[in-house]
Amino acid sequence: MGKADFLSPKAISNRIKAKGLQKLRWYCQMCQKQCRDENGFKCHCMSESHQRQLLLASENPSKFMDYFSDEFKSGFLELLRRRFGTKRVHNNIVYNEYISDREHIHMNSTQWETLTDFTKWLGRKGLCKVDETPKGWYIQYIDRDPETIRRQEEQARKKKQELDDEERSAKFIEEQVRRGRDGKEVEETTVFTELKRESEEEKGGFLIHFDGFVFPASANWMVFLLSSVLGASALKPSSSSSMKRKDPSDSRGEKKRKSALEEIMEMEEKKKKKQQAVRTDYWLQPNIVVKVVTKKLGEKYHKKKAVVMEVRDQYGAVVKMIDSGDKLKLDQNHVETVIPAPGKRVLILNGPFRDTEAVLEGIEEKDFSASLTLDSGPQRGKRVSIAYEDFSKLA
Repeated sequence: MGKADFLSPKAISNRIKAKGLQKLRWYCQMCQKQCRDENGFKCHCMSESHQRQLLLASENPSKFMDYFSDEFKSGFLELLRRRFGTKRVHNNIVYNEYISDREHIHMNSTQWETLTDFTKWLGRKGLCKVDETPKGWYIQYIDRDPETIRRQEEQARKKKQELDDEERSAKFIEEQVRRGRDGKEVEETTVFTELKRESEEEKGGFLIHFDGFVFPASANWMVFLLSSVLGASALKPSSSSSMKRKDPSDSRGEKKRKSALEEIMEMEEKKKKKQQAVRTDYWLQPNIVVKVVTKKLGEKYHKKKAVVMEVRDQYGAVVKMIDSGDKLKLDQNHVETVIPAPGKRVLILNGPFRDTEAVLEGIEEKDFSASLTLDSGPQRGKRVSIAYEDFSKLA
């Protein structure tokens, strides 16, 4: 019987059937061939090409299974990343979209028997966040792209800076309120009393000449003149035996006293300028011990200690793992300083005592700092307090 023509009803019907998904039981993953019925699948299994593929697979079955498993994992994660991003979604929804492609890798040819086993494996490997609910398993893709991680670190740094600014503003407001209360208490404690004479002989009709005006020498006028010219502090007892009278014309030219707000702002500016002059945003130094904090390298290196062998471009370094001896090139954001036991030698990495060796004396947990005794430099023997992130253990 000859083959049906291209435009015959039978040929058109066959093409329509071949477009959609067929039954999984009649699919051969080794040959990547889909059969439409049981008879076609039986004939395919008896064919010479299928037998050759079986012989090749029998020589190294784990190689073929690993290849199909890797292809299935890559396709599934790529669909999850492009279609859903980092949103939390049911695993069955992603799987249904994945198998809608006719050329997809079937799960029965991989190392996972069920979708649940594959979902648990993704969670154990840290590729996705998985959680089980009464409605089934939900997954959430973890984006480990270097550009995404850099953007997240930048956002976290900005958020931390905003929080620091808010804390600084809160402390500034508290200081203002405290100074305002202290000034109010001083004003409340100031009491004006009437000038009393001890004897009647002191009474007289004396006149006071002040600034071209003449005032009667009574107690009320004396209090008024003292408070208006010298201020409320003039009525307080003074430690000096004599008081010098200030000329009103001279007082106008004197510098105005700074308020509490201006003093605090001036102190903050001086503090910032001093810190900017001695601090830098890079701190890596050779021959110090650091701890790897990035998870991009896997659990093998996470939270493990290493020694800095070489510093490159100030912000990067070549480190040697203490446990395994492996050499890695890392950025300073991927490592942190190591605090040794008291009595050990450390190197100060930032601040006014940068590049100075010291001995750790004790830890100040409340201030997140440590007490160090300088062991080199012109100020050797001096005891200073240094923050945790500004020193590290010497190798």
